Amino acid sequence: MKPIPLPGSPRWADRFFVTGLIALGGIYVVLILLLLLADIAFTRWSHFAETLSRPELQHAIKLTYATCTISAILSLWVAIPLGYFMSRFQFPGKSLLDALLDVPIVLPPLVIGLSLLILFHLKEIPGWNWGTNLETWLRERFHLQVTFAVPAVILSQFAVACAFAVRTMRVTFDQINPRAELVALTLGASRGRAFFEIVLPQAWRGVVTAFTLAWARSLGEFGPIMVFAGATRMKTEVLSTSVFLELSVGRLEPAVAISLVMVAVAMLVLVIVRFLGARTGQ
Repeated sequence: MKPIPLPGSPRWADRFFVTGLIALGGIYVVLILLLLLADIAFTRWSHFAETLSRPELQHAIKLTYATCTISAILSLWVAIPLGYFMSRFQFPGKSLLDALLDVPIVLPPLVIGLSLLILFHLKEIPGWNWGTNLETWLRERFHLQVTFAVPAVILSQFAVACAFAVRTMRVTFDQINPRAELVALTLGASRGRAFFEIVLPQAWRGVVTAFTLAWARSLGEFGPIMVFAGATRMKTEVLSTSVFLELSVGRLEPAVAISLVMVAVAMLVLVIVRFLGARTGQ
C-alpha cells in the first residue's frame, strides 16, 4: 500500500521519508541476511553429511524434537486455561500476576536454570523445613531423577516457553468477541460448556500458534538446560548444547552445520505462525 500524501505535503518529502525508513530498517535486515549467508558459505554438504551421521548427533536430534514437543504440549495445558482466565476475569492483583507471568521472558536464561537447580536441591525455606530436597524425594518415592537428566531438559524448556504460550493465548482470547459466550451463559449453559463449545473452537489458530511458538522457543533454549540438565552426550545433549560442545573442542564446521539445521527448523515454524496469523486476521 502506497503512503497517502498529506494535504500540502510535496511528494518528494514522502519519498524522502519512505527512503529513510527503508534505509534505517534495511540495516538490520541486511545484517540478518549476511549472518545466514556467512553460515551457508562456510558450510559444505560434506559437513552436514558427516555431522548428521554421528550417533551422538542423531541422539541429540531425536531428544531435541521429543523434548520440544513435550514442553510445547505442557505449555498448552497451562497457557489455554491461564490465558482464558487472564482475558475474561477481573480480580485483585491481576496486574501483579500479569507481570509475574512475564518474568521468564525478561530474566536471563542462566538465572532460570540456576533457580530450577536451587529449587530441586533446597531443603528448607524460612519457617519451613521438610527434611529433604525435592530431587531426593522424587528419587526415593518414584525412582525419578530430574536434575542432569531428560526431565530437567523438558522442565528447562517449559519454564521459558510456557510464558510465550500464555501471552499468545491471552491475545487470542482477547480477540474473540465474548457476545456468543455471554448469550450461551444467559441461556443456561455452564461457563465450562460455553468455553469448550463456543470459545475454544474459535481459538484453534491461536492454539496452533502458541504450540509452534513454544516449540520454537524450546528449540533455541540453552542457558537453563546447560545449568539444570547439563550437556552429557547420549543423555541430555540437545541441538542447542551440541553447538556449544562442538565449539568447546574447536569443531567449527559441525557447529555451523547444526546451527543451520536449527535455523531451517525455526524458519519453518515462523512461516507457519505468520500464515496462521494472516489467516486469523482475514
